[in-house]
Amino acid sequence: MVEEAPNREAAAEQGEPFLDSSLPDELVGYRGPAACQIAGITYRQLDYWARTKLVGPSIRSAAGSGSQRLYSFKDILVLKVVKRLLDTGVSLHNIRVAVEHLRNRGVQDLARLTLFSDGTTVYECTSPEEVVDLLQGGQGVFGIAVSGAMREISGTIHDFPAERADGAEIVPVEDELSRRRRDRQTG
Repeated sequence: MVEEAPNREAAAEQGEPFLDSSLPDELVGYRGPAACQIAGITYRQLDYWARTKLVGPSIRSAAGSGSQRLYSFKDILVLKVVKRLLDTGVSLHNIRVAVEHLRNRGVQDLARLTLFSDGTTVYECTSPEEVVDLLQGGQGVFGIAVSGAMREISGTIHDFPAERADGAEIVPVEDELSRRRRDRQTG
């Protein structure tokens, strides 16, 4: 069960997310093996979660033997969050409910979320005040800052082969770190 955390004031955003042009657009996808490495899961987990419809590829599903699933950046982010929830002992039933809430949000919305769980219920917090209220209420044992998972993924995703669902060529986007390295070498 996913519940919104108690909120004593109107939700203030946790600050502007880091999102920029270095993130792939919604037509750029990654095949199963790359998605596994980026999210830190096994191919067996990926396959099981896709077959049971926990987290499936939003760009392209498998269509028989030899076809390749194609996972979006958001799909990989949800895979990473699911892995973290499982690692902390949240039940698969509650993870399924949490994933439904995550699916209905855009990437920028996800960047503003922090998920907390007391092992039974998953709470979503969108402001520092909600986090404090949740912790002061004696609830919440661990938290997952979705923006932190996004930063981890965006730092490594460009190292993996990607393809566009529309078949167009992928134009590599230089992230901030690469730009700084290039400037240092040429400057």
